[in-house]
Amino acid sequence: MSAPPPTPHGAFRVAVTKQDLVFAAAHFITLPGHRCESLHGHNYRAGVVIEGGLEDDAWYVVDFVALKRLMRRLTGELDHRVLLPAANPKLEIRNTGGALSVSFEGTPRYVFPAADCVLLPIPNTTVEMLARHLTELARDELCRAGARHLTWIELEVEENFGQSATYRAPFDHPED
Repeated sequence: MSAPPPTPHGAFRVAVTKQDLVFAAAHFITLPGHRCESLHGHNYRAGVVIEGGLEDDAWYVVDFVALKRLMRRLTGELDHRVLLPAANPKLEIRNTGGALSVSFEGTPRYVFPAADCVLLPIPNTTVEMLARHLTELARDELCRAGARHLTWIELEVEENFGQSATYRAPFDHPED
């Protein structure tokens, strides 16, 4: 007996929230009132939800193995690193001889080995911006892989038990 065809008006929602989608990272954020919090770290955890129709021949929304592999790679790129917001107007980040010097509003604050840092295209390393950044990376990669049947992606980043942010975005598929 073959499976019934997908309904044109329905959609499915699948989630991957594995215990190994984690990254330990250091960060700081700039705050209103010309303050910069102290460097500290979190054991972050990520989870992703994908919505859409079914793939024609496979009868699934997305291959769980491929999605877990993608998420492990994205979280792995942040693991055991210092996360720096390259788009923060209050920070100046300079690479000098393999060391990143970070100044806050003109005052030197930190020097890190460049190899231990990730420069992120975000304005602040808040959990909200990390969730948006990871969502956009995952969505773009899924689109490049040809997943035209997907409609929404939602990604949660937890920085502490019970403390997280979620970002939800549509898949924008260019017209053929």
